[in-house]
Amino acid sequence: MNFRRQTRSNKPKVLSANDLPALVEFMKSDKCKNVILMLGAGVSTSAGIPDFRSPETGLYSNLARLNLPHPEAVFEINFFRRNPVPFYTLAHELYPGKFRPTITHSFIRLLAEKGLLHTCFTQNIDTLERRAGVPEEKIIEAHGSFATQRCIYCHEEYDDEKMREHILSKKIAKCDSCGGYVKPDIVFFGEALPDNFIGAVPNLRYADLLIVMGTSLTVQPFASLADRVDYSCPRVLINLDLVGSFGSRSDDVVLLGKCDDVVKKISKELGWEDELIRLWNETEATVLSDTAHIKPTDLPVLPKEAPEESETLKEIEKQLEKLELDGTGLKDAPAPPATSSTPANMPSADTKPLTTDVTSTPVPKETLKTDGTKVPISAPEPSEDQVNKSEQRAETTTENKL
Repeated sequence: MNFRRQTRSNKPKVLSANDLPALVEFMKSDKCKNVILMLGAGVSTSAGIPDFRSPETGLYSNLARLNLPHPEAVFEINFFRRNPVPFYTLAHELYPGKFRPTITHSFIRLLAEKGLLHTCFTQNIDTLERRAGVPEEKIIEAHGSFATQRCIYCHEEYDDEKMREHILSKKIAKCDSCGGYVKPDIVFFGEALPDNFIGAVPNLRYADLLIVMGTSLTVQPFASLADRVDYSCPRVLINLDLVGSFGSRSDDVVLLGKCDDVVKKISKELGWEDELIRLWNETEATVLSDTAHIKPTDLPVLPKEAPEESETLKEIEKQLEKLELDGTGLKDAPAPPATSSTPANMPSADTKPLTTDVTSTPVPKETLKTDGTKVPISAPEPSEDQVNKSEQRAETTTENKL
């Protein structure tokens, strides 16, 4: 573990120094009452959840065999309307209950139990904050999550248990009312951010301490939150790399290292270590019984090598023909209304800026084949009965003419 801080000419005004002991001293004082957190994918990687772009282990890499036009298409609403299979492949891999919350997630719960947590902003869609026991009212899921789901056309909510059954059995869920595709309330590119995220941004003015963990601070507008706290508020970065504007303020503290390692060190210095381990041991029960078991004495780690072949992806690929995808593209896809508003949802991808524009795009007249090529949607072939009737009518007409 490598603890570092950036050298600065200005002496700290609130903290006694720009290091971990000074942070702990401040957290123990009466001056620290409202802690606001900003979380990125780095707080979940030790749970075994891969990131998006690692060449061999990343989710995008594993989805490449499904012939996406580009990796981010899996999170594009217009692509989902044409072909929901890649996203459901990803959803099967990431669905809540397959992964255990990390030590860092339990540290967040501990902050809440100590009465220090004001708001926890998270870019992650994995719901591990909830599963760790962080109070729901403290969590702001900036990019949505798997917690709820609805139809992409009529926006009717869909039953939690039915959605779980569909995703775990690798089937596409459809709306009971209009037959439209159902997706979790995860914000896709082209969709608006959740209202509760927009409404929670003013909370930053109440922060006595801002802790940013496991994020590259490149996705906007989430990244901008780090610069919205008052200059009198100390900012702490817990991350593998120095990111954003950290180091530019007099009371910035930069602690470089793995999130779990750093929060364990902070907890030890605060005298919270036993409580932290107790809370993390409780999270073992949140893992579904049919998933990999994690021993409570071991920290979860990210596998070093990707599996040679993903059985899930193999299975999904076989279902392309069964999921109403014929040789020419999407079959019997429900057409979207002339005007509609999309649910507020979005993933923690780092290559494209978020947008607050709400778009509604009609289903295009061409679609993607499974090999990635575009073809027009053809008219359905007539049935044999229809052909026979047509021939009979033609013979009758000929006889009448004769």
